[in-house]
Amino acid sequence: MALPLMSRRLFGGFCCCDEPEAPSSGPHLPRRRFAALAAAATTVLAAPAIAQPAKTARTRLVTLGIAAGRSAWRGSKVGAFSSAVVVGKDVYVIDFGKGWVDHFFEAGLGAPGRPGSSGGFESLRAGFLTHLHADHVTDLPELILYGATDGMARRSQPMPIIGPGPGLLPNRTKFAAVRPVSPDNPTPGTADMIERLYAAFAADLNDNMFDSGMPDPHSYLVGRDISLPSGITLAIDAPPPLMKPFEVYRDENVAVSAILVDHGAMKPSYGYRFDTADGSIALSGDTAASPNVIELARGADILVHEALDRRWAYGLFPAPMTEAQKAKLNHLTGAHTAVQDIGPIAQAAGVKLLVLSHLAPFDLPEHEWLQEVRGFGGRVKVAKPGMSVPLPLETL
Repeated sequence: MALPLMSRRLFGGFCCCDEPEAPSSGPHLPRRRFAALAAAATTVLAAPAIAQPAKTARTRLVTLGIAAGRSAWRGSKVGAFSSAVVVGKDVYVIDFGKGWVDHFFEAGLGAPGRPGSSGGFESLRAGFLTHLHADHVTDLPELILYGATDGMARRSQPMPIIGPGPGLLPNRTKFAAVRPVSPDNPTPGTADMIERLYAAFAADLNDNMFDSGMPDPHSYLVGRDISLPSGITLAIDAPPPLMKPFEVYRDENVAVSAILVDHGAMKPSYGYRFDTADGSIALSGDTAASPNVIELARGADILVHEALDRRWAYGLFPAPMTEAQKAKLNHLTGAHTAVQDIGPIAQAAGVKLLVLSHLAPFDLPEHEWLQEVRGFGGRVKVAKPGMSVPLPLETL
């Protein structure tokens, strides 16, 4: 996700120079790919307040950071996108956006210990990256650099960080004069990115190893690239192919499957599904409206889906727009999902609870998000930092 996120209150209007579709006009799904979804027109129900036992449920979804965008939001504490699936004492983190560590501990997900002491990462079981945009990986280095002190050194085997393999370089014709960064390897995958982080922080890591006796970070953290199933390929200027989810991780608590989603030029990008004994949680990742998300979430208890307010996106770039501004607006509206388009996706997948997260903008009032979700007969919640949703959903 590469949103230039600024406060909606600074950009209240939207320009009509590019014929934006008003959110009040209904779903914006491409007709040829989503015509069947538009038929759903049931009333959306706001989910009731979560009962206090949510934090102690054996299995639960916890939303950590909830904002979209490559920005520090002038010090806002909502944090960039990150979520956790908790099963018993084990925590599985999806994306490591700005502030995920603070939200992790504030939500009580760290292993028990005295407040203010080191430790706490012992509860982490595995991590997953939907894609490698900055707002999804910004604070991953905290796990690398603080890990040895905060409990990772006591692991019997490395924690896997599972994510996209080497990607495709975006089409360069729009900005042909621009030279890629790191031209020898301009689109590294997850494993290579983590190795490069080790190299970037070698001064600290080596000092910690040789002066303080801490372990090599490879002993507690390892990156793993997802390999696509045979016959599935990506193309630079085309959406990902229709496909079935495929398994990328399994232990005694969860089976995790992935599917390609349509995040514009950022290829590959993934959504994930966690199947547990208590229920299933699907996360869309960053994506335009995609039939693969329907396939991923089919029959799940919870779908966590990104949400974009198009009024805000158009309001960022008053006319006349530069070529760079046109390109950014095209990314915002073409590689993300307008909130009006999410209801039919959730309805077609048959999920029970829809959670809106990765919010663009993050400060749109909750009731405004909720009133724009249409065509879904289940419950809807807007994510907040530290929000906990237990499974089974009957415990709500």
